[in-house]
Amino acid sequence: MPRSVNNVASRARRKKILNRTKGYFLRRKNVWTVAKNTWEKGQQYAYRDRKNKKRAFRSLWITRINAGVREHGLSYSVFMGTLAKKGIELNRKALADLAMNNPEAFKAIVELIKK
Repeated sequence: MPRSVNNVASRARRKKILNRTKGYFLRRKNVWTVAKNTWEKGQQYAYRDRKNKKRAFRSLWITRINAGVREHGLSYSVFMGTLAKKGIELNRKALADLAMNNPEAFKAIVELIKK
């Protein structure tokens, strides 16, 4: 019995990966095994870094809030703790945006906390 290889499907599978690796450097774009490994590793990094992106932004927001609060003589932990006790439900993203772009509004929140 003749060997069946289904060349059409194999070629399509390889072509799909090679199209996704366009723009890569040297053999990473046109040698099948190198391109496949590179693309798969890139997918792993993409999955991992979608999680890391959230961490990085939270860290940035905390840094910005801390810098804004220290100008008014408080620390980040005291500010956030008092914020929760007073029942002010502003998230870190909004607070960081206020601290950077609207210092007057941020100052009003800090004054509210100090009372």
